[in-house]
Amino acid sequence: MFSEKSRKAGITFPKGFKAAGVKAGIKKSGNLDVALIYTEKEAAVAGVFTKNEVAAAPVLVDREYIKNGKAHAIVANAGCANACTGELGLKNAKEMAKLAAAELGCQPEDVLVSSTGIIGVNLPMDKMAAGIKAAAAELSVDGSMNAGEAIITTDTYSKACSLAVTIGGKEVRFGAIAKGSGMIQPDMATMLCYISTDANISSQLLQKALSDIVEISFNMISVDGDMSTNDTVFVLANGEAGNPEIKEGTKDYEIFYDTLKTICQELSKKIAADGEGATKFLTINVTGTKSFEDAKAIAMCIAKSPLVKTAFFGEDPNWGRVICAVGYAGVPMVPEKTVIKFGGIPVYANGLGAEFEEADLRAVMEKPDIVIDVEMGQGDAGATVWSCDLSYEYVKINGEYHT
Repeated sequence: MFSEKSRKAGITFPKGFKAAGVKAGIKKSGNLDVALIYTEKEAAVAGVFTKNEVAAAPVLVDREYIKNGKAHAIVANAGCANACTGELGLKNAKEMAKLAAAELGCQPEDVLVSSTGIIGVNLPMDKMAAGIKAAAAELSVDGSMNAGEAIITTDTYSKACSLAVTIGGKEVRFGAIAKGSGMIQPDMATMLCYISTDANISSQLLQKALSDIVEISFNMISVDGDMSTNDTVFVLANGEAGNPEIKEGTKDYEIFYDTLKTICQELSKKIAADGEGATKFLTINVTGTKSFEDAKAIAMCIAKSPLVKTAFFGEDPNWGRVICAVGYAGVPMVPEKTVIKFGGIPVYANGLGAEFEEADLRAVMEKPDIVIDVEMGQGDAGATVWSCDLSYEYVKINGEYHT
């Protein structure tokens, strides 16, 4: 949740952006469920989508609309994923864009659409139409908090982030809202993320930056190893900051890239930490590999192992489960060169369990944030993955989700 002092943070922090979140009756809970984000000045747009072959209708529509490289708005709903809904689902996704465009005075192709929730259910378009109309009427620079709340499903809170930097002598702002808690797996982990900036940058360079950054942010998290049908990240850049157009290979681009990376990585951490039923946030650092890909493969095997995740939930320093995951990651290794540490304390070295003070390790395992270091001794590359434990509550949430 935002504090009262930060109501203008998040997606509406950059100049020219407004947002709203309203109740349309799509969520069974009756909570906010339709979000609208708008910039009157045309924005350059970039997007990255799920790699799941079963892509939801909004993803299919957005893949076409984003080709023009510009957008004025994003409309999203929670409570219904509009996935596996056939031709009617495509029609309804396009109708969402038409309804929003009619309210905002732009073209339907300039409105991007998202849905999240239960798969295989058709959108209630009467409720959607009323929700979009209400959201358009409530657009405000204070609307980020409600927009963020309107896109969450099993999340315990909406995720938001804001940063300001100087580019080309101008203050350039970045803001974002995101949702994600379960069905989180790399290759766009169920998550939605919307990022706004008032930077002046082309859609082509914006897309290049986003595509690169996703690989070291959203594609480096795992809650449960499941990949959603609806995962989407959008960045809108409306140029309202007035900076000279950012060009590749310049200091301005370096600053822009680093700031966007920070936004994406911070949101990634928040999503992993808010995993369904999570009690522990796990940072998994793998170093000493021959390539980034090798390090990522090892870290992901650890992050996705139910045995590892349940051990940390139970605060059991069972390093055997971690070294086991390292061994089946498909990366050549030398067990005697591998070192594993929990919270900086060596627990495995020289092919054997290391000696440690049980009280010190117990203190590490009781913490809500735990760092797992794996040193492979094979090279100079590395990777970091963010994950969480697996609790009784995760089973309860997902056992009851559809009903």
